[in-house]
Amino acid sequence: MRYAQLVMGPAGSGKSTYCSAIQQHAASENKTIDVVNLDPAAEYFDYNPLVDIRELVHLDDVMEDDELKFGPNGGLVFCMEYIIENSSWLEEKLGDVDDDYIIFDCPGQIELYTHMTIIRQLITMLQNLNFRICGVFLIDSQFMIDGSKFLSGTMAALSVMINLELPHINILSKMDLLSKSAKKQLDKYLEPDPHSLLADIKKDPWNEKYKSLSEAIGRLIEDYSLVRFYPLNIKDEENMADIKLTIDNIIQYGEDADVKIRDFDESIEDDDKDINYDINT
Repeated sequence: MRYAQLVMGPAGSGKSTYCSAIQQHAASENKTIDVVNLDPAAEYFDYNPLVDIRELVHLDDVMEDDELKFGPNGGLVFCMEYIIENSSWLEEKLGDVDDDYIIFDCPGQIELYTHMTIIRQLITMLQNLNFRICGVFLIDSQFMIDGSKFLSGTMAALSVMINLELPHINILSKMDLLSKSAKKQLDKYLEPDPHSLLADIKKDPWNEKYKSLSEAIGRLIEDYSLVRFYPLNIKDEENMADIKLTIDNIIQYGEDADVKIRDFDESIEDDDKDINYDINT
């Protein structure tokens, strides 16, 4: 069995930083996690990728092609489709190593995850390579401190969960950048608490028209516990460990390992340890 995190999220959500932080955290525990860059538009990241998809296709080359004439969004979709069509290249690069643990750093185009089928095709390919996969969806916590935006982010996360049909975790990144007041505001939403969320939304006169819709969405989230967010502070090692442990439990990482039994000498002096039982006592 092989293990993988599929790291997704909108542009600026801190996906690459997360990948690097998880890799470094694993290294501190003497464990190896490799990272694969699946973003053909990536310009910079902190990790040394096991596989870099830009060796196969690069967004700049696609956009500069006189026949294709794609813009950034169309070019990125084309690149992802090209990866699927040439999946044998990726399979060869990944190799076939039992018990390896790989993080796939995906592009920052939200449409790829909410309603398109490209990522689902990628997931099927990886599952055929014997990967157990957890979807990791990141959203910038600085975007989520407003009630309306939190509801929007929640619906985006729910859309990704439904579209990909994967074991899934939602993460609020960049918690270390929030002020104390912003963290306090966000804490009210994290359980989630639709009552606090809807109360804040109602304060905005622009939302009065959609009051009933917002209340219905809030009740849906509360009644079925559909979406939950895990706050992430990459500067907090304990928080990092908790996030990784949660994901490892989801993909059952380590559960297939052989149980190690310690050899020891059971020397017991029977004469000193005899116990006589009397059924009449």
